[in-house]
Amino acid sequence: MNTTRTYDRRTIVRGALAAAAVIPLSSALAACAGSGSKNDSDKESQGGTKSTDNPFGMADGATVDAVIFDGGYGTDYVSFAAAIMQKNFAGSSVKVSATTEIAQELQPRFVGGDPPDLIDNSGENAIGFSTILDQLEDLGDVLDADNLEGTPIRDTLFGGVEAPGTFDGKLAALNYVLTVYAVWYSASLFDDNGWQPPQTWDDAIALGGEAKKAGKYLFLWGKEAATYYQTLAIASAIKEGGDEVRLALENLDAGCWSLDPVQGVFEAMGEIVSKGYMKPGGSGTQFTAAQAQWSNNQDALLYPSGSWIENEMKDQTKSGFEMTGFPEMTLTSGSAMPYTAMHSTAGEPFIIPSNAKNVAGGKELLRTMLSQEAATNFAKSKLAPTIVKGTVPDDGFGSTALVSQSKMLTDAGSDVFTWGFVDLYGMNVDQLVVWNSFLAGDASVSDLTSGLQKITDKIRDDDSIKKIKVT
Repeated sequence: MNTTRTYDRRTIVRGALAAAAVIPLSSALAACAGSGSKNDSDKESQGGTKSTDNPFGMADGATVDAVIFDGGYGTDYVSFAAAIMQKNFAGSSVKVSATTEIAQELQPRFVGGDPPDLIDNSGENAIGFSTILDQLEDLGDVLDADNLEGTPIRDTLFGGVEAPGTFDGKLAALNYVLTVYAVWYSASLFDDNGWQPPQTWDDAIALGGEAKKAGKYLFLWGKEAATYYQTLAIASAIKEGGDEVRLALENLDAGCWSLDPVQGVFEAMGEIVSKGYMKPGGSGTQFTAAQAQWSNNQDALLYPSGSWIENEMKDQTKSGFEMTGFPEMTLTSGSAMPYTAMHSTAGEPFIIPSNAKNVAGGKELLRTMLSQEAATNFAKSKLAPTIVKGTVPDDGFGSTALVSQSKMLTDAGSDVFTWGFVDLYGMNVDQLVVWNSFLAGDASVSDLTSGLQKITDKIRDDDSIKKIKVT
C-alpha cells in the first residue's frame, strides 16, 4: 500500500484547535515573556555561521537541552536523532531528559528564564499553550530549512500537519506523530471464532452477546483511561450527526451533550454496561494492567485507543495476537458521515522557547528528527507514522496494526476529523471521574450527561478562561 498517497488524501485536523491541555500556571509564568526573553542580538551571540548544513547557525561545541514527555512512545526516538546530530556537529552535546510531569517540572524553568531548548509538550500535565504562546518560537523557519537529505522539510510532510500547532497564525508547535484513533482487536482471535468487527453500535451489542458465550467481555477499561470511551463516543456521534455535533462540543454549547447522536451513543454504551459486556473493576485497575488483560489475556474483544497502543503494550501482547484497528462504529447505516470516516490528527507537540539558551540547537535537533533516517526509525521502532512522508513500507515493518492504519486512512479519504476542546480547556481530569462511574455501572446515561455538561458549562461560564470560537 502506498502510504504517501494515503495521507495526502486526508483532510487532517479539520477543526483542530490544540494538542496540549490548558493547565493553570502562575501569573509569573504568563508574565515572564516580557521580562526574561532574549533579544535578537542575544540569540546571534550564541550562534555560529549559518550554512546549508547549519541553517540556524548553531555554535560550535554547543550543548542542547531537550525535555521529552515519557509516554507511549518513550524518549529513545529523540535520543536516536540526538546521536545523528552529535555526529553531524562534532563537539556538540545533546541531553535528552524524560518526564511525565511537563508543567510541574518546567514551570519553574520558564519563570526563571531558563527553559529547555526543545520540549515535547505532551501528556496529561502538558503546559497550556494559552499561557506560553508569546514565549515560543515560530517554527516556520524549521519547515523552510532543508532536511538532512537536502529537501525542504515542508515538502516532505503530509498535508495539514501544521494546523494543530498554529495559534493566531503562529506555528508555535510542530506535532511530530500522526495518531490514528480506532477500535482495536485481535484479528487471529476474530478469525478463529468467525467474528466480524462491528460497524454499528447494534453490531457491537450483538458481538457482546457472542463474547459472553465465549466467556469473554466486549470491552474493558483502566481508571486513568476511562475517557478513551469518551473519545470513542464523540467520534461515533460526529460520524452520526456530522459537523453540527463537533461544533457544538468544540464551542461548549449549552446542551451539547444532550444532542441526539451523542445520546444515542451513550445509550448504546449504557446497554453494554447493563448487560455485563463491560469487564467490571476498571475503576480500580491501572490502565496498562487493564490493557494487558485485553492484549495478553484476551479477556475482552475490543479496546478503543490511539495508535500508540501497539507500542505501549508491545511487551504485554500475546504472541500471534495480530493487533488490528477499525473505524469507530456509527449509530445507524444512514449516518451523516460514512462508516469509513475516522478520527485522526497529528500529536506530540514539540516547542522551542524563545528564551532558551540554545534556540538554534533546539531547532537543529528538531530538523534532525524530521530527517528520513530519524522518521523511519520512529515508524519502525514505535509502529506509528510521523508527519514525514514515505517512511512506512507496504508491510508496515511486519505490524498488522500499522498496516491497518494505512488501510483505514485510505478508506477514509477526505473524511478525517478531530476536535480540540477537551485538551484546550483541560477537561480530562474532571471527566475521568464521571466516566469511571458510568463504566462501572454506578451512574446512568442521565448522570453521565449531566456530569459532562456541568464540567462544560463551568468552563464556558468562567470569564477568566479565554475561549476560542470554532467555525
